[in-house]
Amino acid sequence: MASARRTAKGVWDRYSASDPGLLRLMAGLRTVGAILLALAVLALVGTSVTHLVAGAMTAMVATFAIQEKEVRGQAITLALGLPVALAAISLGALLNSRVVAGDLFFILLIFGAVYCRRFGDRGTALGLIGFQVYFVSLFVSASVSSLPTLFLTLTVAFACSAVVRFAVVPETPERTLARLREAFRARLAQLIAHQIELLDADTPSGEGPAKNLDDLRRSTARLHEAALMIQGRLEEGTRDAAAAALLQRRVADAEIAAERLGVLLLNARSAERVETLTLHLPNAPTALPRRARIAQDTGTALRRDLRALHLLVVRLVPDDRGTALPYVRNRLLGYREEQGLPQGSQAVQDCFRAIGEAARAILGLRLATDGSQDEEYDSPEVARSREEFEAEEISISGEVAQAEEDEQTGLRRPTTRAAVQVSVGSALAIVGGEFLSTQRWYWAVLTCWVVFLNTASTGEIMVKGYRRLLGTVLGVVAGVALAGAVGNHTWAAFALVLLCVFGMFFTAPLSYALMSFFVTAMLGLLYTLLNTYSLDVLVLRIEETALGAACGIIAALVVLPVRTSHRTDEELGNVLARLRDVVSAAVAQLSGGPAVDLVDLARDLDTALDDLRSSTKPLTHPIAPLRARRQTARYIVALLETCAYHARSLAATAELVPSSKSVAADARLALAGRRITHNIDLIAARVRAEEPDGVIESGASIAAMLDSGRHEVLRTGSVAFRVLRHLQRLDEGIVGLARPLGVPLAVPEEGGAETRKV
Repeated sequence: MASARRTAKGVWDRYSASDPGLLRLMAGLRTVGAILLALAVLALVGTSVTHLVAGAMTAMVATFAIQEKEVRGQAITLALGLPVALAAISLGALLNSRVVAGDLFFILLIFGAVYCRRFGDRGTALGLIGFQVYFVSLFVSASVSSLPTLFLTLTVAFACSAVVRFAVVPETPERTLARLREAFRARLAQLIAHQIELLDADTPSGEGPAKNLDDLRRSTARLHEAALMIQGRLEEGTRDAAAAALLQRRVADAEIAAERLGVLLLNARSAERVETLTLHLPNAPTALPRRARIAQDTGTALRRDLRALHLLVVRLVPDDRGTALPYVRNRLLGYREEQGLPQGSQAVQDCFRAIGEAARAILGLRLATDGSQDEEYDSPEVARSREEFEAEEISISGEVAQAEEDEQTGLRRPTTRAAVQVSVGSALAIVGGEFLSTQRWYWAVLTCWVVFLNTASTGEIMVKGYRRLLGTVLGVVAGVALAGAVGNHTWAAFALVLLCVFGMFFTAPLSYALMSFFVTAMLGLLYTLLNTYSLDVLVLRIEETALGAACGIIAALVVLPVRTSHRTDEELGNVLARLRDVVSAAVAQLSGGPAVDLVDLARDLDTALDDLRSSTKPLTHPIAPLRARRQTARYIVALLETCAYHARSLAATAELVPSSKSVAADARLALAGRRITHNIDLIAARVRAEEPDGVIESGASIAAMLDSGRHEVLRTGSVAFRVLRHLQRLDEGIVGLARPLGVPLAVPEEGGAETRKV
């Protein structure tokens, strides 16, 4: 029985890691539940098949359009959405027979729906409801005489959506955050498992290490993604700002400790120094050129302790009392203070120290979520860690009490630009769609609308249009097969529609092409229910989709265009600014300056880097024609991810200065910080198309710059050594950005200062 429970928990952990917070599962269940309940109620009152279809589509729209996090906000938006939907269906029925007036109103509606996105989640939801319900009126050919029945249908659909959202599949910020924490724990366990597999790889040149390294990259990126998702839910999901800041700090500590452990394992696994870039550059050669010889007993101890660390993560739940886990935790935490450190090379001992740091981060995460436990088993090292955590918590509470939150207000021009672009594209789609079909022209308009959603550059629109067309073509094939299979069986068709709806929402965050596939397959079934299905209709769907995508691309190219290169430069400049903020603030605090909220600065950097990564997707997509540009974009993003890792690590170390006895400020670090920030400023100037005022400074290592004639030897594994190593890698990463971005680089003079590597 215990074995079955462990197996079930392992399977659930894997699923929880693949769907953080169960957001995709909940979205699919909530939407399918709303449609199913609406169909049941409408069938009981004897509604026709046409109105069943209208009710199902409206219930779907009323459910997926609302994306607000707080329950109260969701209820208000849903209540406001009903009159918007009733107005949209009424205007659709009134203008259905007036072609010119109907087309003009549709364009105005599209402009307003996109323009409303500037007003946040509520404006976006109401605009989406208005557009989609007007589209429903066109799809079911609404008339004035059918309006009373349609009003009843829409009211039932909204009511059913509310029942499912707030009673059947309730969703609160606290529950979502709790599930995201569980997903973070599961992904942390997966990352450590992949680190164990990397250590167990037999040959340095075979497929084993290459696959292990790919798994390590992927699991590191997935852990970072989960941390960012938690960041986005902290404000609503915690009881107060202090609790949010504390959880944010603990999640960041665990992420940094796990990522650092992976880097040090790579170094221990190789006889040569492994660049951190290896962990962030996709398709990079396996960075294990020559395997280091690790003593058998040391390697066994390292594997044992990694498995013990994995056990601590897997058992990161409050009901694991009375076990041997505290003793395992105590032993691992001792490595952090050189207690019981196994013998081995410096690289291997660094791994044991990193295991101790990771164990401490896991302890902090557990204290932040479940409170103090198992204190009676504490070793002196664990007791000191608890004291440090308590001091940090007091410090965080003080910082939050004095902090003032800044709110962003005002108009955003990108929203207006998108509204103008999609309106022009929709006008072209209406004209072209009318030539293809006077009955189904609205498919071209829908495609044009969709390709503009959540896109900010011409390249993103082109890629999204391509994916929608690909999914539509495949969906037509599936629609033909499904329509032939269900025949005249109405409820069988509705059952398959529900499966398609679930697939659509479950796969939407993963693949836009897959989502388009399920949408088109669902439409084939809906046409069957409306007795308007034919192969010609589905082929017309492909033609209208291609036309709508083309109209969207033309509008994006001609009307207020935003070039992909301009967008990426803008995001790159933002990343460099955030990177400079983190580095300068961390170095200032490590040099004895005032304490600031470095975790918030680090998360701002992560968010900016995520935006840059999204903006470069059109450049790195397989259909992008410029291969050299694709490789350059990947290299730059990987370098910035490496720099962000070292900046986060510096920030985490600097956060310890006010409360830790093992981390002391050193005023000499300010010199290294000035060189790094100077180089960042020069690169940022080039990105802004300004002439850099100077050249990139390089040459002497950071350690050599700080060696003011005293020639002290830094102890490997010490905090000072770690700080210098992160500064050195940051310096190298920033200098590495200079060449692909065309920033002049100073050539060191012969016989210059001797470089000492850290």
